[in-house]
Amino acid sequence: MDHVESGLLQALQIDGRVSFSQVAEVLGVSDQTVARRYQALRAAGAVRVVGLTLPEAVGEETWLVRVGCAPGTAESLAQALARRPETSWVHVASGGAEIVCMVRTPAEAATSSVLARLPRSPPVTQVSGHCVVHVFFGGPTSPLSKAGPLTSAQIARLRPPEVAAAPDEPVELTDGDRALLAEVGRDGRIGFRELAAATGWSQTTVRRRLTELRRAGVLYFDVDFAPSLLGLRTTASLWLSVAPRHLAAAGAALAKHTEVSFAAATTGPSNLYVSVQCRSPRALYAYATGPLAALPGVSAVETAPVMRTLKQSEIAI
Repeated sequence: MDHVESGLLQALQIDGRVSFSQVAEVLGVSDQTVARRYQALRAAGAVRVVGLTLPEAVGEETWLVRVGCAPGTAESLAQALARRPETSWVHVASGGAEIVCMVRTPAEAATSSVLARLPRSPPVTQVSGHCVVHVFFGGPTSPLSKAGPLTSAQIARLRPPEVAAAPDEPVELTDGDRALLAEVGRDGRIGFRELAAATGWSQTTVRRRLTELRRAGVLYFDVDFAPSLLGLRTTASLWLSVAPRHLAAAGAALAKHTEVSFAAATTGPSNLYVSVQCRSPRALYAYATGPLAALPGVSAVETAPVMRTLKQSEIAI
Protein backbone atom coordinates (compact mmCIF):
# COMPACT_ATOMS: atom_id res chain seq x y z
CA MET A 1 0.00 0.00 0.00
CA ASP A 2 1.05 3.62 -0.53
CA HIS A 3 0.61 6.38 2.05
CA VAL A 4 -2.93 7.19 0.80
CA GLU A 5 -4.20 3.63 1.30
CA SER A 6 -2.43 3.10 4.63
CA GLY A 7 -3.63 6.51 5.83
CA LEU A 8 -7.17 5.68 4.73
CA LEU A 9 -7.20 2.38 6.65
CA GLN A 10 -5.81 4.06 9.76
CA ALA A 11 -8.48 6.78 9.46
CA LEU A 12 -11.25 4.18 9.12
CA GLN A 13 -9.99 2.37 12.23
CA ILE A 14 -10.24 5.67 14.13
CA ASP A 15 -13.76 6.28 12.82
CA GLY A 16 -15.35 3.70 10.54
CA ARG A 17 -18.00 6.15 9.36
CA VAL A 18 -15.71 9.11 8.77
CA SER A 19 -16.51 10.96 5.53
CA PHE A 20 -14.17 10.50 2.61
CA SER A 21 -13.99 14.30 2.30
CA GLN A 22 -12.62 14.56 5.84
CA VAL A 23 -10.06 11.81 5.17
CA ALA A 24 -9.07 13.53 1.92
CA GLU A 25 -8.56 16.82 3.72
CA VAL A 26 -6.31 15.19 6.33
CA LEU A 27 -4.30 13.27 3.71
CA GLY A 28 -4.06 16.17 1.29
CA VAL A 29 -5.68 14.39 -1.67
CA SER A 30 -9.02 14.62 -3.46
CA ASP A 31 -12.31 13.10 -2.26
CA GLN A 32 -12.45 11.04 -5.44
CA THR A 33 -9.04 9.54 -4.78
CA VAL A 34 -10.01 8.39 -1.29
CA ALA A 35 -13.37 6.99 -2.44
CA ARG A 36 -11.76 5.19 -5.40
CA ARG A 37 -9.05 3.61 -3.25
CA TYR A 38 -11.60 2.37 -0.68
CA GLN A 39 -13.94 0.94 -3.31
CA ALA A 40 -11.03 -0.88 -4.99
CA LEU A 41 -9.87 -2.42 -1.70
CA ARG A 42 -13.43 -3.39 -0.78
CA ALA A 43 -14.16 -4.89 -4.22
CA ALA A 44 -11.02 -7.00 -3.90
CA GLY A 45 -12.28 -8.36 -0.57
CA ALA A 46 -9.24 -6.93 1.21
CA VAL A 47 -11.03 -4.37 3.41
CA ARG A 48 -14.43 -4.07 5.04
CA VAL A 49 -15.76 -1.78 7.77
CA VAL A 50 -18.11 -3.45 10.25
CA GLY A 51 -20.07 -2.21 13.24
CA LEU A 52 -19.67 -4.40 16.33
CA THR A 53 -20.88 -4.35 19.93
CA LEU A 54 -18.76 -4.61 23.05
CA PRO A 55 -19.83 -7.87 24.75
CA GLU A 56 -20.13 -6.43 28.27
CA ALA A 57 -22.26 -3.55 26.95
CA VAL A 58 -24.95 -5.98 25.73
CA GLY A 59 -24.78 -8.47 28.61
CA GLU A 60 -22.53 -11.07 26.99
CA GLU A 61 -19.41 -12.96 27.97
CA THR A 62 -16.55 -13.85 25.64
CA TRP A 63 -14.88 -17.26 25.60
CA LEU A 64 -11.76 -18.42 23.80
CA VAL A 65 -12.23 -22.05 22.83
CA ARG A 66 -9.57 -24.56 21.80
CA VAL A 67 -10.82 -27.65 19.98
CA GLY A 68 -8.56 -30.63 19.31
CA CYS A 69 -9.66 -32.59 16.23
CA ALA A 70 -9.12 -36.02 14.73
CA PRO A 71 -6.89 -35.98 11.62
CA GLY A 72 -8.59 -34.54 8.56
CA THR A 73 -11.68 -33.24 10.37
CA ALA A 74 -10.70 -29.71 11.46
CA GLU A 75 -11.68 -27.94 8.23
CA SER A 76 -15.28 -29.18 8.11
CA LEU A 77 -15.82 -28.58 11.82
CA ALA A 78 -14.34 -25.07 11.54
CA GLN A 79 -16.70 -24.31 8.66
CA ALA A 80 -19.64 -25.42 10.81
CA LEU A 81 -18.44 -23.21 13.67
CA ALA A 82 -18.03 -20.25 11.31
CA ARG A 83 -21.72 -20.51 10.41
CA ARG A 84 -22.76 -20.20 14.05
CA PRO A 85 -23.88 -16.67 15.08
CA GLU A 86 -22.15 -17.06 18.47
CA THR A 87 -18.67 -17.25 16.95
CA SER A 88 -16.79 -14.00 16.30
CA TRP A 89 -13.79 -15.57 14.59
CA VAL A 90 -12.59 -19.08 13.76
CA HIS A 91 -9.02 -20.23 13.03
CA VAL A 92 -7.64 -23.60 11.99
CA ALA A 93 -4.28 -23.85 13.78
CA SER A 94 -1.42 -26.17 14.72
CA GLY A 95 -1.05 -27.76 11.31
CA GLY A 96 -4.77 -28.53 11.08
CA ALA A 97 -4.96 -30.44 14.36
CA GLU A 98 -6.70 -27.69 16.30
CA ILE A 99 -9.40 -25.03 16.01
CA VAL A 100 -9.21 -21.79 17.97
CA CYS A 101 -12.34 -19.66 18.06
CA MET A 102 -14.00 -16.87 20.01
CA VAL A 103 -17.54 -17.44 21.26
CA ARG A 104 -19.94 -14.84 22.66
CA THR A 105 -22.72 -16.00 24.95
CA PRO A 106 -25.29 -14.27 27.20
CA ALA A 107 -23.79 -13.72 30.65
CA GLU A 108 -26.82 -15.29 32.36
CA ALA A 109 -26.62 -18.49 30.31
CA ALA A 110 -25.01 -21.52 31.92
CA THR A 111 -23.12 -22.15 28.68
CA SER A 112 -23.48 -21.45 24.98
CA SER A 113 -24.89 -24.00 22.57
CA VAL A 114 -21.47 -24.20 20.91
CA LEU A 115 -19.68 -24.98 24.18
CA ALA A 116 -22.33 -27.51 25.13
CA ARG A 117 -22.29 -29.40 21.82
CA LEU A 118 -18.59 -29.47 21.01
CA PRO A 119 -17.56 -32.21 23.48
CA ARG A 120 -20.19 -34.53 21.94
CA SER A 121 -19.04 -33.98 18.33
CA PRO A 122 -17.40 -37.13 16.91
CA PRO A 123 -14.34 -35.37 15.37
CA VAL A 124 -13.50 -33.61 18.66
CA THR A 125 -10.74 -35.12 20.79
CA GLN A 126 -10.40 -32.32 23.33
CA VAL A 127 -12.12 -29.04 24.25
CA SER A 128 -11.07 -26.26 26.61
CA GLY A 129 -12.89 -22.97 27.23
CA HIS A 130 -11.25 -19.85 28.62
CA CYS A 131 -13.41 -16.93 29.73
CA VAL A 132 -12.02 -13.52 28.74
CA VAL A 133 -11.91 -11.46 31.93
CA HIS A 134 -10.00 -8.39 30.68
CA VAL A 135 -9.01 -7.13 27.22
CA PHE A 136 -5.68 -5.32 27.00
CA PHE A 137 -5.78 -4.76 23.24
CA GLY A 138 -8.48 -5.43 20.68
CA GLY A 139 -12.08 -4.47 20.02
CA PRO A 140 -12.01 -0.79 18.95
CA THR A 141 -8.23 -0.97 18.55
CA SER A 142 -6.33 -3.04 15.99
CA PRO A 143 -2.89 -3.23 14.35
CA LEU A 144 -4.06 -0.37 12.16
CA SER A 145 -4.16 1.77 15.31
CA LYS A 146 -0.41 1.26 15.66
CA ALA A 147 0.54 1.35 11.97
CA GLY A 148 0.08 4.14 9.46
CA PRO A 149 1.37 7.52 8.41
CA LEU A 150 -0.99 9.73 10.43
CA THR A 151 0.46 12.12 12.98
CA SER A 152 -1.05 12.66 16.42
CA ALA A 153 -2.55 15.94 15.21
CA GLN A 154 -4.18 14.21 12.22
CA ILE A 155 -5.52 11.43 14.46
CA ALA A 156 -7.08 14.03 16.76
CA ARG A 157 -8.86 15.61 13.77
CA LEU A 158 -10.36 12.24 12.81
CA ARG A 159 -11.33 10.93 16.24
CA PRO A 160 -15.14 10.98 16.68
CA PRO A 161 -16.40 12.88 19.74
CA GLU A 162 -19.04 10.30 20.67
CA VAL A 163 -16.76 7.33 21.43
CA ALA A 164 -16.98 6.16 25.05
CA ALA A 165 -15.88 3.27 27.25
CA ALA A 166 -18.16 0.30 27.88
CA PRO A 167 -20.96 1.02 30.38
CA ASP A 168 -20.92 -0.40 33.89
CA GLU A 169 -24.26 -2.13 33.27
CA PRO A 170 -25.61 -3.70 30.03
CA VAL A 171 -27.72 -1.42 27.85
CA GLU A 172 -31.29 -2.48 27.09
CA LEU A 173 -31.69 -2.79 23.32
CA THR A 174 -34.94 -2.42 21.38
CA ASP A 175 -35.94 -4.39 18.29
CA GLY A 176 -35.08 -1.31 16.25
CA ASP A 177 -31.63 -1.21 17.84
CA ARG A 178 -31.06 -4.86 16.93
CA ALA A 179 -32.11 -4.24 13.33
CA LEU A 180 -29.77 -1.24 13.20
CA LEU A 181 -26.86 -3.21 14.65
CA ALA A 182 -27.46 -6.11 12.26
CA GLU A 183 -27.19 -3.79 9.26
CA VAL A 184 -24.01 -2.00 10.37
CA GLY A 185 -22.62 -5.44 11.29
CA ARG A 186 -22.81 -6.33 7.60
CA ASP A 187 -21.57 -2.96 6.33
CA GLY A 188 -20.38 -0.32 8.76
CA ARG A 189 -20.58 2.39 6.11
CA ILE A 190 -24.14 1.66 5.00
CA GLY A 191 -26.13 4.82 4.24
CA PHE A 192 -28.72 6.40 6.51
CA ARG A 193 -31.45 5.81 3.89
CA GLU A 194 -30.83 2.04 3.93
CA LEU A 195 -30.70 2.02 7.73
CA ALA A 196 -33.99 3.89 7.89
CA ALA A 197 -35.61 1.30 5.61
CA ALA A 198 -34.28 -1.58 7.74
CA THR A 199 -35.43 -0.12 11.05
CA GLY A 200 -38.62 1.69 10.03
CA TRP A 201 -37.19 4.87 11.57
CA SER A 202 -36.56 8.22 9.94
CA GLN A 203 -33.04 9.06 8.81
CA THR A 204 -32.87 11.65 11.60
CA THR A 205 -33.75 9.02 14.19
CA VAL A 206 -31.21 6.58 12.73
CA ARG A 207 -28.48 9.21 12.88
CA ARG A 208 -29.36 10.11 16.47
CA ARG A 209 -29.54 6.49 17.66
CA LEU A 210 -26.20 5.60 16.08
CA THR A 211 -24.62 8.49 17.97
CA GLU A 212 -26.31 7.43 21.22
CA LEU A 213 -25.12 3.82 20.91
CA ARG A 214 -21.56 4.97 20.30
CA ARG A 215 -21.66 7.41 23.20
CA ALA A 216 -23.05 4.67 25.45
CA GLY A 217 -20.06 2.46 24.63
CA VAL A 218 -22.26 -0.17 22.95
CA LEU A 219 -21.24 0.24 19.31
CA TYR A 220 -17.84 0.61 17.72
CA PHE A 221 -16.52 0.27 14.18
CA ASP A 222 -13.70 -2.01 13.16
CA VAL A 223 -11.77 -2.48 9.92
CA ASP A 224 -11.70 -6.09 8.81
CA PHE A 225 -8.62 -6.25 6.57
CA ALA A 226 -6.37 -8.83 4.94
CA PRO A 227 -3.14 -8.92 7.01
CA SER A 228 -1.18 -9.30 3.77
CA LEU A 229 -1.95 -5.63 3.06
CA LEU A 230 0.53 -4.83 5.81
CA GLY A 231 2.91 -7.58 4.69
CA LEU A 232 1.82 -9.81 7.59
CA ARG A 233 1.72 -13.44 6.43
CA THR A 234 2.34 -15.36 9.65
CA THR A 235 -0.34 -15.42 12.36
CA ALA A 236 -0.16 -17.32 15.64
CA SER A 237 -2.11 -17.78 18.85
CA LEU A 238 0.01 -17.60 22.00
CA TRP A 239 -1.06 -18.95 25.39
CA LEU A 240 1.04 -17.45 28.19
CA SER A 241 1.29 -18.39 31.86
CA VAL A 242 2.07 -15.24 33.85
CA ALA A 243 2.50 -14.75 37.59
CA PRO A 244 -0.63 -12.90 38.80
CA ARG A 245 1.35 -9.97 40.20
CA HIS A 246 2.84 -9.37 36.73
CA LEU A 247 -0.31 -9.97 34.67
CA ALA A 248 -1.42 -6.32 34.35
CA ALA A 249 2.09 -5.12 33.46
CA ALA A 250 2.57 -7.89 30.88
CA GLY A 251 -0.78 -7.15 29.27
CA ALA A 252 -0.09 -3.42 29.11
CA ALA A 253 3.30 -4.08 27.50
CA LEU A 254 1.76 -6.43 24.93
CA ALA A 255 -0.77 -3.77 23.91
CA LYS A 256 2.14 -1.63 22.68
CA HIS A 257 3.81 -4.35 20.61
CA THR A 258 3.25 -3.78 16.89
CA GLU A 259 2.91 -7.55 16.32
CA VAL A 260 -0.04 -7.91 18.71
CA SER A 261 -3.58 -7.77 17.26
CA PHE A 262 -5.39 -9.03 20.38
CA ALA A 263 -4.37 -9.57 24.00
CA ALA A 264 -6.58 -10.57 26.92
CA ALA A 265 -6.45 -12.06 30.40
CA THR A 266 -8.36 -15.34 30.60
CA THR A 267 -9.30 -18.12 32.96
CA GLY A 268 -7.61 -21.51 32.68
CA PRO A 269 -4.12 -23.02 33.09
CA SER A 270 -2.65 -20.20 30.97
CA ASN A 271 -3.95 -16.78 31.92
CA LEU A 272 -2.93 -14.52 29.02
CA TYR A 273 -3.98 -15.06 25.40
CA VAL A 274 -2.27 -13.18 22.57
CA SER A 275 -2.85 -13.15 18.82
CA VAL A 276 0.18 -11.97 16.86
CA GLN A 277 0.76 -11.18 13.19
CA CYS A 278 4.29 -11.17 11.74
CA ARG A 279 5.88 -10.95 8.32
CA SER A 280 7.28 -14.48 8.39
CA PRO A 281 8.05 -17.44 10.68
CA ARG A 282 11.51 -15.94 11.13
CA ALA A 283 9.94 -12.68 12.31
CA LEU A 284 7.73 -14.66 14.70
CA TYR A 285 10.86 -16.24 16.18
CA ALA A 286 12.47 -12.82 16.55
CA TYR A 287 9.37 -11.55 18.34
CA ALA A 288 9.15 -14.60 20.64
CA THR A 289 12.80 -14.36 21.65
CA GLY A 290 12.82 -10.56 21.85
CA PRO A 291 9.85 -8.43 23.02
CA LEU A 292 7.83 -11.44 24.21
CA ALA A 293 10.74 -12.92 26.17
CA ALA A 294 11.25 -9.57 27.90
CA LEU A 295 7.77 -9.57 29.46
CA PRO A 296 7.72 -9.76 33.26
CA GLY A 297 6.54 -12.88 35.06
CA VAL A 298 6.13 -15.23 32.07
CA SER A 299 6.81 -18.84 33.03
CA ALA A 300 5.53 -20.65 29.93
CA VAL A 301 4.46 -19.92 26.35
CA GLU A 302 2.51 -22.20 24.00
CA THR A 303 2.40 -21.27 20.32
CA ALA A 304 -0.26 -22.37 17.83
CA PRO A 305 0.43 -21.17 14.25
CA VAL A 306 -2.75 -20.26 12.38
CA MET A 307 -3.07 -22.14 9.09
CA ARG A 308 -6.36 -20.66 7.89
CA THR A 309 -8.98 -18.14 9.05
CA LEU A 310 -12.55 -19.07 8.21
CA LYS A 311 -14.29 -16.21 9.98
CA GLN A 312 -13.33 -12.83 11.34
CA SER A 313 -15.23 -9.72 12.49
CA GLU A 314 -18.32 -11.93 12.67
CA ILE A 315 -18.42 -12.45 8.89
CA ALA A 316 -17.56 -15.78 7.30
CA ILE A 317 -14.85 -15.58 4.60
